Amino acid sequence: MELEAEVAAALREFTQRLAPLDPAPAPARSAGVAVRVGDADPVVLTESVAAALCAALRSYHDPRDRGRCAQCGGPRLDEGLQCLDCGQPAGLFGQLIRERMARHQ
Repeated sequence: MELEAEVAAALREFTQRLAPLDPAPAPARSAGVAVRVGDADPVVLTESVAAALCAALRSYHDPRDRGRCAQCGGPRLDEGLQCLDCGQPAGLFGQLIRERMARHQ
């Protein structure tokens, strides 16, 4: 499935899942937020569905986000918590390594 179609389908599925829970369902196209993905027909979100989508987007945490580097502030830490920008190890382990290296220099 191409990305545009996948996004439009996900929005429609989200709307359909929440529609039965809407406290004041509105007629399909009388109120709400219309979201158009590519050339597809717009997906109309009621106010409560739009609020739920906002909450879901704000609470999303990307599993690739491992925090920021304490040395350079960069946001790109690898799985071993080494900064891909400055090369320094991050976190408590990184601090311990830096302290031990400083003692031996």
